Amino acid sequence: MDITASQIESIVRSVISSMGTGATAKAQGPIPTTANVAMLVGQKKIEVQKIPIPALGDNDILVKVEGAGVCGTDVHEWKADPFGLIPVILGHEGTGEVVAVGKNVTSDTAGKPLRVGDKIVTSVLSCGDCYACRMVPGRTNLCDNQGVFGLIGDKRGTAEGNRVNGWFADYMVIKGGHGVTYFQVNELNLKQRMILELACVCVHALERGQKTGLLNFGSKVLVQGCGPVGLVMITVLRAAGINHIIAVDGNEDRLKVAQRMGAKTTICFRRPDEDTLDKRVAKVKAIANNVGVDFAFQCTGAPIAAADIYSYIRRGGGMCEMGFFVNNGEYQVNPHFAMCNKEIDIVGSWDYSAEDYPKTVAFLKQCQEMNIPIEELITHSFPLDKMNEAMETNVAQKGIKICYINEN
Repeated sequence: MDITASQIESIVRSVISSMGTGATAKAQGPIPTTANVAMLVGQKKIEVQKIPIPALGDNDILVKVEGAGVCGTDVHEWKADPFGLIPVILGHEGTGEVVAVGKNVTSDTAGKPLRVGDKIVTSVLSCGDCYACRMVPGRTNLCDNQGVFGLIGDKRGTAEGNRVNGWFADYMVIKGGHGVTYFQVNELNLKQRMILELACVCVHALERGQKTGLLNFGSKVLVQGCGPVGLVMITVLRAAGINHIIAVDGNEDRLKVAQRMGAKTTICFRRPDEDTLDKRVAKVKAIANNVGVDFAFQCTGAPIAAADIYSYIRRGGGMCEMGFFVNNGEYQVNPHFAMCNKEIDIVGSWDYSAEDYPKTVAFLKQCQEMNIPIEELITHSFPLDKMNEAMETNVAQKGIKICYINEN
């Protein structure tokens, strides 16, 4: 009896589908069994390794990675392993194409259909059991056991668990279950998708600032620190209708980019007329009604800068601290002059919640409408075998946003 190639494929698929766990995945073509990953094996040492892809469960998703941003948190872990994660596959600002899904996967966290071939990003993982998850479920960013793909080892299921859960790889697995969140983002291009997670941090910070009631079309707002976070914060503010943004940094090149993103005034602490706090405060007051800005976003991880931020703010103004995603130390401030006498509103911003993702997709579309060139923030890209160089480029502050691009 002659059997055609299509009949053979049909028989193979039928056999596979009857084999139990891991064999219920929907896919187009064969499902890969191994992934090439950038494994952090020691301080400042990433090695490309080939490791097995775990069998997909009914709620799991296999993604072919297209690219991922390099976050400052990735760099901190690469430099000194402060989180004790080694060995780990980093990368949490990633995106790619769905190549296989478990039989129960039909939609993303927002309820949009999700199929093989769709573009996808991951968000936070929350435990559902801690006080924050139970009592303030709309703020899953405060989960005591919050997880992030590419920053945690996923031990669910077996002792080995799912090691292929970081985006610095050619394939990664989204292991489904309670608290796992992900979004279909077909409407965004690759650069937008790689910026999405970072932008979500800033969209969340904007909402924290808006709760003070101090942000409106007439507000004068200062952003301190023009690294990737500060520059994206400027674009978020501009897209939200803030018309006078003051950018403060020590790098003239980054301040030029800040202007392209929407800053109206730039202040550089290396300029002779702006090289002391008193000089900078005087310039800010001259711009801001001779009293100081209405609101400020502190986006650096430098304690000395965090101490300075209060001096720029008017009495009755406010500020959002969003620069310290890791412990970079402490600073001294006189609470009488900095806070009480001014009666300023202070909010902190930590990460984001899953519900911030759809808002951030809308923000990226707004950038297109307003011709805000946010995609220009991606200045360098590296393949998988050059991830040590990518980290070094970030540390040296060459360019702005550093990314991994899967060239295969």
